[in-house]
Amino acid sequence: MSTWPDRRLLDLLGIEVPILQAPMAGASGAAMAIAVGNAGGLAALPCAMLNSEQLRSEIEVFRAGCAGPLNLNFFCHVPPAADEPRAARWKQALKPYYDELGADFEAPTPVSNRAPFDEQSCQLIEQLRPEVVSFHFGLPPADLLQRVKAAGAKVLSSATTVEEALWLQAHGCDAIIAMGYEAGGHRGMFLSDDLTSQIGTFALVPQIVDAVRLPVIAAGGIADHRGLVAALALGASAVQIGTAYLFSPEAKVSAAHRHALETASASDTALTNLFTGRPARGINNRLMRELGPMSTLAPRFPLAGGALMPLRAISEPQGSSAFSNLWSGQALRLGRRMPAGELTREIAQKALAVVGR
Repeated sequence: MSTWPDRRLLDLLGIEVPILQAPMAGASGAAMAIAVGNAGGLAALPCAMLNSEQLRSEIEVFRAGCAGPLNLNFFCHVPPAADEPRAARWKQALKPYYDELGADFEAPTPVSNRAPFDEQSCQLIEQLRPEVVSFHFGLPPADLLQRVKAAGAKVLSSATTVEEALWLQAHGCDAIIAMGYEAGGHRGMFLSDDLTSQIGTFALVPQIVDAVRLPVIAAGGIADHRGLVAALALGASAVQIGTAYLFSPEAKVSAAHRHALETASASDTALTNLFTGRPARGINNRLMRELGPMSTLAPRFPLAGGALMPLRAISEPQGSSAFSNLWSGQALRLGRRMPAGELTREIAQKALAVVGR
């Protein structure tokens, strides 16, 4: 019987196939996690946009539908200090759109927030005891991280450079997600904000594999069995898949986002800070084209989204994605309409047929 040649991550996380579901805030929830988990991959729930009651509810649904391990994902950013002049300049840049849509420009700007991992989050981990906890934008303070590990969770985090991978290894990670430039959503970069430091997945993975002792998970531009086979050949122990799962019926994406995923060309994504204040890859839309995908006016993460909320509230019900983030990686044209569990099994079976010979 064919078996996976590298079982380090499978044994570490207690999964059957070397596929991790990317925890995509706003786009994935318990339904997708259950589907991937029951197919033998690592299920994930994004926690940065959930309060404690919502998170408990999602976990309860997951545990009722899947006996496999669960990864809870958190952000590790430092909340920015208030910068009213910058916020005012950003909103002024959006005023023509307010006027066009009839939004109230003088109304107080809503607050767009993403909660970083903190004492309350740590207490939840200690109570709920997930098998895996992953972080984006580095790691939490050492005392909180030690409590996470003491609760029995294996710790993962994203590295976008070799330097970040070495830092994560030195600070307590159990495995490292090598996040290439192709990946959709927020860049996991945390040691530098220099976008020129970001390189592609299949240049990044072998360099991180050579630099660290830990199992490495390849992420970015992987949507089918060929990507998994290639990642394993470069020394990765597994892959993390995001965009391909957005085509599944379990994905919680808007009709406009789904239409963009199904119609955009492979070259029609870009890194943008317009929607949150931090670089993230998404499909180009009107706002990105007219303001440029990167703007020095955008407030620091996660505050940039607040001034866009009134515009989204008007445009999205009309089926427009002009002011909405359309997170997607560069492999979107490899995406297919397929249930998340079926996709997971197909990728694993086809890859194993190649690597298990």
